[in-house]
Amino acid sequence: MLMEKAPCLFIFFFCAMITICIAVDTITPNQSIDGTGTLISSGKIFELGFFSPGKSKNRYLGIWYKTIPDVIVWVANRDNPLTDSFGEFRISNNSNKLVLLNRSKVIVWSSNSPSSRAGKNPVAQLLDSGNLVLREVDSMNSEYYLWQSFDYPTNTHLPGMKLGWDLRTGLERYLTSWKSDEDPSTGDFTYRMDIHGLPQAVLVMGSSIKFRTGAWNGVRFSGIQLMTSTNGALNFTFSFNENESYYMSEPLVNSTFTTRFTLNHSGIIQRLILENKSTQWGIMYSRPYDPCDNYDYCGVNAICRINGDPICGCLEGFTPRSQQKWDVLNLSKGCRRKIPLTCEKGDGFIDLGGVKLPDLLDFRLDKNRSLKECELACLKDCSCSAYANSDIRQGGSGCLMWFGDLIDVREFKVEGSDQALYIRLSASEIKSIRAEKKKKTLKLILIASVISGLCILALVLWCIIWRLRKTKVRAQGMDDVIELPLFDMAAITVATNNFSPANILGAGGFGPVHKGKLLTGQEIAVKRLSKESRQGAKEFKNEVNLIAKLQHKNLVALLGCCIQGDEKMLIYEYMQNKSLDYFIFEHKRSSRLSWKKSFDIVMGIARGLQYLHHDSKLQIVHRDLKAGNILLDANMTPKISDFGLARIFEGDEKETTTKRVVGTYGYISPEYAVDGIFSVKSDVFSFGVLLLEIISGKQNRGFNHPNHHHSLLGHAWLLWSERKALELMDPYLKESCVESQVLRCIHVGLLCVQKYSKDRPTINSVVVMLSNEGVKLPQPKHPGFFIERSSSTVDQGSSFGNNEESPSVNGVTVTFHGR
Repeated sequence: MLMEKAPCLFIFFFCAMITICIAVDTITPNQSIDGTGTLISSGKIFELGFFSPGKSKNRYLGIWYKTIPDVIVWVANRDNPLTDSFGEFRISNNSNKLVLLNRSKVIVWSSNSPSSRAGKNPVAQLLDSGNLVLREVDSMNSEYYLWQSFDYPTNTHLPGMKLGWDLRTGLERYLTSWKSDEDPSTGDFTYRMDIHGLPQAVLVMGSSIKFRTGAWNGVRFSGIQLMTSTNGALNFTFSFNENESYYMSEPLVNSTFTTRFTLNHSGIIQRLILENKSTQWGIMYSRPYDPCDNYDYCGVNAICRINGDPICGCLEGFTPRSQQKWDVLNLSKGCRRKIPLTCEKGDGFIDLGGVKLPDLLDFRLDKNRSLKECELACLKDCSCSAYANSDIRQGGSGCLMWFGDLIDVREFKVEGSDQALYIRLSASEIKSIRAEKKKKTLKLILIASVISGLCILALVLWCIIWRLRKTKVRAQGMDDVIELPLFDMAAITVATNNFSPANILGAGGFGPVHKGKLLTGQEIAVKRLSKESRQGAKEFKNEVNLIAKLQHKNLVALLGCCIQGDEKMLIYEYMQNKSLDYFIFEHKRSSRLSWKKSFDIVMGIARGLQYLHHDSKLQIVHRDLKAGNILLDANMTPKISDFGLARIFEGDEKETTTKRVVGTYGYISPEYAVDGIFSVKSDVFSFGVLLLEIISGKQNRGFNHPNHHHSLLGHAWLLWSERKALELMDPYLKESCVESQVLRCIHVGLLCVQKYSKDRPTINSVVVMLSNEGVKLPQPKHPGFFIERSSSTVDQGSSFGNNEESPSVNGVTVTFHGR
């Protein structure tokens, strides 16, 4: 029996701990320990005990990392907490289950062991893996688990834990989110293995699918990367047979990393990684990662291409059901066939390669048919709309056929293991497509024959020029020439450990950013142009031209670049504390920012923007000022980054108009979003949004409130109008804030986000208003986008894109034409 009576402020430990060492300190049915509040033993990695999350007074039995006690990986009584300082944990009298009793000796949690037999000599142990087991050792010295916590995960999947089904017993292992950061009770989201047809993992909110991995194709799930060793930390395995269907990760021998896979209360799945001797978790990947990960984002019979412009398009042979709604990005109706199927002779298929297969809603699976047999079977059935190979392994076979609409298709290219979907079209549509392709082919041949000589000549000249370049790259496009250090590709490869995924700091439209360390010991950040990126030489050159000429402590420093073959990289100073959104939008991290530090960051951003608009030799409009583009150094000094979308204003130019809008939803000013007009006041609007986000700890895009459907700007305006502005403040800032200063910042923020650009202050005025409380401030007018949204149209974090300028943006790309 294990008892605990001593109260704690945050973590309530057992008076005795079950050890994770296999050979020592187990709990037996007769063991009794009085409540001294001390640990009898402590394992190498995990600990078991009572805890109270955050400010909650409820107490739970859980497992956490020994060195990081605030990271809870399993909770026993998540839906039935203890309400006082008494808890008793023991092996039940019938010796085949663990029980947790409250002060009244009422069972609040039981292991409910599936085993029908009672343990003769049961013991409970917490293993090195984090698995709490009730086991029995028989006379042959073999171990038998009566029960194990790995069969009943909460919101965390640890290495060695299975996610999926034991088909022999009907046991399903799946993740369920917490209700909130301070409430581990069962939340709204589940992540589980759907074994209907072919297995696929699905993220579900209630009965609504939010994300799915795509069906298992023998090599991988069709909508995620290859399941191979990652960062020298894990091996991934997937088992699919008549007995089991599960996914599992296992740690590599001598790995220097700790990882966990979590489902948070907001419905975000993350693989987190921790390097030994570190206390700061890094994010290996998150899902949903981009808009195309959102289930059925583009509607039926459509395909989502994250680098497309626009991002959603109808499948070939299909057209929008409502062109008017499609033009305004209302994609819910999806697409319909241009020419309906009539099952006439001559129907055929087009090959759509590199995709996540449609969801298995109305389908048929035959594992014994070849791909050719699958095609013939689909042609014979008039209702068959598409088919694919169910097993893409070498020598694999199997036939998947879909009937009716095709749902949740996205482009997903994986070199060496692309999945192909064959979509059925009518005979006349096939004939039209073939004629069009033939016409395009002839045109391309004609053009190629005319310019082939010029291409060869250009290639020869390029090779000569490349060989002559040694230590400097000349970035032209302004009145003068800028000399930048040219880093050697080999040196960058070594510095980033061959661009190891473990060194990835983040990613955007340009491509991934890797951390590196030069042989001199200097730490760097390497921004590498992805081959799939919509950006190219123009944006690369634009950023080199701008930032190389700008020198200010609140702008990120460009150290040089690397150009070799198709590779284009920018080398920056390394920012130890990543980006601002890493702190203000994650509650566990946001506690690290006091009000003084937050205000210093606000002033640093304002002064950096002041330098761009007024104090530098060039007047520059950034056009993508947001929390993700504010980097923080070791001293938490903010530095504005990412100048790929920036534009120079020359002479007396006050504003300009573009036919295509770039930037990020939630930060773009009204005149820019609607009419394509941008100026320095566009950046002031973005700064105002950022200021209100820092104060509230909430994102403007996707902001939700139970009492209305306004954005964060609208919410701030309502509070200001009701003289409740301080209610906007993040609770984490209350203890350290200066209320008058917070109110002044909210006031300035609302002035910056006013609907009309003429009403907004210049950044010079903003700096004065923020730094001098004696300056009287005008009353703000309505903010831009002060329109109440319906709950179904809350922004989901999209970005605007631009073919003309090929911007570096994250998320959805949408085009707005000017007046």
